[in-house]
Amino acid sequence: MTRPPGARTVLRTWARVLVHGRNGEFPNTPGHHAVRLGRITVLIVAGLVTLQSLLLVAGAVRNDFAIKHNMGVAEAEVLDAGPRRSTIEFVTPDRVTYRPELGVLYPSELATGMRIYVEYDKRNPNLVRVQHRNAKLAIIPAGSIAVLGWLIAAAALTGLAWVDKRLDRQLASASSQPGS
Repeated sequence: MTRPPGARTVLRTWARVLVHGRNGEFPNTPGHHAVRLGRITVLIVAGLVTLQSLLLVAGAVRNDFAIKHNMGVAEAEVLDAGPRRSTIEFVTPDRVTYRPELGVLYPSELATGMRIYVEYDKRNPNLVRVQHRNAKLAIIPAGSIAVLGWLIAAAALTGLAWVDKRLDRQLASASSQPGS
């Protein structure tokens, strides 16, 4: 009775196929070396895109944590609104006016001239978010970036697999030619 392969074995096999190709053998030709390097490059870039997405969410959580643990609330005016960045101005209770350089966190659905409430870190008033918005809003954009990155990587790996298959056919036909 044979035992089904464990998760570790499946992952090793999958990783070997991603890097070396479908049969796991690695012919020593310049074309095959280029395909292997291409596969490794695609996997590294996809991994970096995924890491960037995770760090984006982690940064949003860290900012929310800082605001939550030393929170101030103020009314602000939206000076310039954009889909990814909005500039605001607000006055703290000690009558200091702030215009955060990086704008406000979670700026969707804001319009120039709006008056909104913001939550800010009292120790760092340049760290500001729209009231009642949090890091959950960063999950979908970050996840979308990671998914799109892996879809592009899958297409690139499919293309490299096609090139690898063509190289294998050329190698097989060259070795079966008479006089080789």
